[in-house]
Amino acid sequence: MAFDSVHNYYEKLVFDEINQFYANEQFSEDELEDMACLALNKIQPRYIRHNVDMCFFMTEDDRMKIVDAIKDAVAYAHHKITSHHNRTA
Repeated sequence: MAFDSVHNYYEKLVFDEINQFYANEQFSEDELEDMACLALNKIQPRYIRHNVDMCFFMTEDDRMKIVDAIKDAVAYAHHKITSHHNRTA
């Protein structure tokens, strides 16, 4: 039995947030991946099979809470990576 469709709903949202707002900074690919890990570890995972399953039952308020949680988690991760980056530079 394959479980290829099972994934954490927040992964793509975190990756998109990092790519949109932080990928152009002077971070290595490893640092960006670390940033994603740190951010994802701040958010309780929600495993689903299909994104439409999650979106169908969400209210607008739920969506806004998710957006805020993603932004906060990625900002936290950015701060941690930046602090570490500045200490090693």
